[in-house]
Amino acid sequence: MAGLGRIWVVAGSAAGWPHGWRVHHVEQTGSTNADLLAAYEAGQAGDRFVLAADHQTDGRGRLDRRWDAPPGTGLLVSMLFETVPEVPVHVTWRVGLAAVAAVRTLSTGGPGPSPRVGLKWPNDVLLDDRKLAGVLARRAANGAVVVGIGLNVSWAPPSAARLGGDIDPSAVLWQLLTDFDALPAEIDDLYRRELLTLGREVKIELSADRVVSGTAVDVDPTGSLVVRDVHGSVHHFDSGDVVHAHTANPTQPNS
Repeated sequence: MAGLGRIWVVAGSAAGWPHGWRVHHVEQTGSTNADLLAAYEAGQAGDRFVLAADHQTDGRGRLDRRWDAPPGTGLLVSMLFETVPEVPVHVTWRVGLAAVAAVRTLSTGGPGPSPRVGLKWPNDVLLDDRKLAGVLARRAANGAVVVGIGLNVSWAPPSAARLGGDIDPSAVLWQLLTDFDALPAEIDDLYRRELLTLGREVKIELSADRVVSGTAVDVDPTGSLVVRDVHGSVHHFDSGDVVHAHTANPTQPNS
């Protein structure tokens, strides 16, 4: 564990971080998720504590895939939530939705046409149908949740640099936290509207030799993806790697 580092000063904001958030920063660590979870269990961090890093040496994505990028090119942060919704997956939905809103806000006034931003089930953020950010959660023994997000700010495309101008990772974080606090109490409908997966032909890769193909038609109350296969059978998936195929009359247009 690299420790909780120093308090981070947000670039370009004299007001500091949005109310109630405590943000610390380290230059390098293995994993902000692991560090923040350890700090919480040691009594060194609490609700709405955020740990950011310039570089992670052991960053992981879904299915334990390694996630790496050059130092300083991404927003690498973990957020701690002691109050967890009745449906636990909603806390990761909220982080994903806040990231989508933040990217949209930062794109205002940028060159060229407005980018298409949305979510791929369950929590990837897409920019023009390419992955911009991933969200991954870990749970403490008492039920608190640490949610980590890695968002590409200035590395290989797609990146937030596509939105125009020089963007500092701390400014992206400030916008994300602001948009998180602005989310409504009920987010199910908003999540569906932002979910680019719905209405599309998808492949759900469950293992090396098991793949289910069909149309993503809904998300059920537990957060599982509902897919209707070519035979009309309906499947509910609470995990799996989703691959978007061609668009099939998307039910949720995104602007």
